[in-house]
Amino acid sequence: MNPTGSPDLLGMALAIAALSLVPLTVVTTTSFLKIALVLVVLRNAIGVQQVPPTLAIYGIALAMTAFVMAPTLQAVATELVAFSSADSTPGAGQPRTAGTMLKQMQTVAEPIRAFMLRYAGPSQREAMLDNARRLWPPDMAKAATSSDFLILLPAFVISELQAGFEIGFLIYIPFVVIDLLVSNLLMAIGMQSVQATVLTVPLKMLLFIMVDGWSRLLHALALSYQVV
Repeated sequence: MNPTGSPDLLGMALAIAALSLVPLTVVTTTSFLKIALVLVVLRNAIGVQQVPPTLAIYGIALAMTAFVMAPTLQAVATELVAFSSADSTPGAGQPRTAGTMLKQMQTVAEPIRAFMLRYAGPSQREAMLDNARRLWPPDMAKAATSSDFLILLPAFVISELQAGFEIGFLIYIPFVVIDLLVSNLLMAIGMQSVQATVLTVPLKMLLFIMVDGWSRLLHALALSYQVV
C-alpha cells in the first residue's frame, strides 16, 4: 500500500516480474551453473545415465549453491529488510516511481554483483566490455565499465562454464583410462562379445566410492569459491 492507502500496483508488478525471473537468476548469477554442470559430467563419465536422476542432481546443486551463496544471500536479505523498514517508517513514505524502485533494486542486487565480480574472469570481463563498445550505442558504450552488471552477467556465465568444463575434463580422465584398460583386457582374452560397460560401470562406481568421491568433489566445489 502507498501513503494514500491504495494498492501499490507498480510494486506488485515488479514483485511478480522478479519472482518469475528467480530460476533464471539462480542459474546465471550464482554457483549453481558450475556445480550442476560438474555433477552432470560426473554422471556421464561413470556411465550411469539415470543415477542419480536429473532432479536429484539439481537438488544437490541447489543445496550446495545455498551453502556457497549464504553470505551473499544474507547481505541481500539485510538490504531488503532495510528498505522494508524505511518504507514502513511513519512520515517517510513517498510515492514510488520506476526510477526510485530501480535504484532500490540496484542496491539490493549489489551483493550479487560483488559475488560475480569476484569470480568472473578478468579476460572475460574485458572481452564483454569490448563487445559492448562495438554493439551498444555510443553513449552507453562510453559509460560502460567492466564492473557493470550487464557486463558482469555474461562474463560470469562464461567463466563458470569454462571452470565447470575444466573440472569435468579432469574428472573424465580416470574413467576413460578404466574404459580403455577393460576394453583392451577383454580383447586380449578373446571376450569381444562381452560389452565393456558390463564391467566398467560397476568398476568405476566402486572406485568412486572407495576414494570417497562424492564428499571430495562437493567439498572441492565449495572451496573453489573460497574468499582469499
